[in-house]
Amino acid sequence: MAEYADLPHFSPSFAEKPHGKTMSSTLDNFDKKILHILQLNCRVASEEIAGQVGLSASAVQRRIKRLREEGIIAAEVAIIDGNVSSHGVSFLAELEIERDNYAVIGQFKQWASDQHWIQQVFYVTGHFDLMLVINAPSPTDYDRYIEDLMARYPQIKRVTTNVVLDTPKKGLYLPI
Repeated sequence: MAEYADLPHFSPSFAEKPHGKTMSSTLDNFDKKILHILQLNCRVASEEIAGQVGLSASAVQRRIKRLREEGIIAAEVAIIDGNVSSHGVSFLAELEIERDNYAVIGQFKQWASDQHWIQQVFYVTGHFDLMLVINAPSPTDYDRYIEDLMARYPQIKRVTTNVVLDTPKKGLYLPI
């Protein structure tokens, strides 16, 4: 975790709109086509998008700017090959919170947004309350992360861990 101390903070919460903005406009077919293209490759030039959707490049640029400002485009990031990561072991952790201590979930979500080793957090229904996707250098490091987590949040009753053996599909594409 110390290895991330010098990194600029960038941990978008995709569930929240940037700067408290709300999505004010509806998406038309042009917006949907643009978003489809950008989700597959966010480096496609405006001119190429324009040719595919039937608009001018400047109209595409205006639409992309609006989609960013409204938080519809939440982030544009590089997705790296997991084989080059120093945190190459993936874990799925199910967290169960003690009964009547659900206020801690909000605190946890805020704290987790700053933890680079926590890739995703899902608040779910079922036998546990939160599902985390975690990457660590090794099972030993993962264990240390979980020990620190449980020390910080004693309201966590149980953590059930699954080690990811293979990831045959991994994606972030959302149908529009």
